[in-house]
Amino acid sequence: MPCQLCSRDVPQLTEHHLVPRQFTKRKKLDPGETIEICPACHRQIHTLFSNRQLAQELNTLDRLQQHPEMQNFLVWVRKQDPERRVRVRR
Repeated sequence: MPCQLCSRDVPQLTEHHLVPRQFTKRKKLDPGETIEICPACHRQIHTLFSNRQLAQELNTLDRLQQHPEMQNFLVWVRKQDPERRVRVRR
């Protein structure tokens, strides 16, 4: 199954909450929508952005894909071997 962010076919996908659980769990709110993404994209998201930024500004798949820093990463990661662990960049 392809990653919803980078579109690479990878052996394993992880679930990413578009609104971090930190903002919903304690308040017993609905955890909201999730996307299935590869571990490299997941690590990169949490390296680049704070949970507050993710909750307030980058809480949709489209917004994540359109962010300039994420776009740079996506262009690069699409060239990487999906079978290998990819280092994230700051």
